[in-house]
Amino acid sequence: MNTIMLRSALGIAGLAFGVGVVAGPQTFDTTTASTPTPSTSDSATSADPATSAAAVPAEKPDKGTLIPHGTQGEQSRIDLGGEQTDNVKAIIGATKKADMDERAAVVAIATSLQESKLENLGHLGARNDHDSQGLFQQRPSSGWGTVEQITDPEYSTTAFLKGLKQVEGWQELPLTEAAQKVQVSAYPFHYAQWETQAADLVAEHWSS
Repeated sequence: MNTIMLRSALGIAGLAFGVGVVAGPQTFDTTTASTPTPSTSDSATSADPATSAAAVPAEKPDKGTLIPHGTQGEQSRIDLGGEQTDNVKAIIGATKKADMDERAAVVAIATSLQESKLENLGHLGARNDHDSQGLFQQRPSSGWGTVEQITDPEYSTTAFLKGLKQVEGWQELPLTEAAQKVQVSAYPFHYAQWETQAADLVAEHWSS
């Protein structure tokens, strides 16, 4: 499906949350005692706990956490540029600020992959579907926020996650169903195709 048809078909995202869904993102003096300099033998055998901890990389989320219900249908994948990767990190950061888990980030990133290919889209003029904009193609006229708000990655992600929180038992739903409950797309099963790439992106960037 080309970009124009995609935005046109999916531009009704957010209609179910036209009223009241979106809110702004949430929006020693140290004195060290002198200590003896360790001998060469001491320093060779004693590791600094802080240094050791820093040297251990944070564990990546496992696939069972990221894709608990398995994927549905054929999976799609696109190459990401720098701006798209920055938007992935912004979505993950907003998910953590919202005190939601890795699975929520997977749902959000997969949704944005479908809606905008992780591009923070402004108004596209004649090619735009109504007034849909931003990473999630949210509509100011449907109550998602102002243009400035919904084109801010942190705000738009927070708005999406607030909608997701209102979906009872979203954690137990297949990704495409959870996303559709928020987005109300004309093509509800299209979110499913991005689950593997979204999970890979969360695994890569969650602990970075």
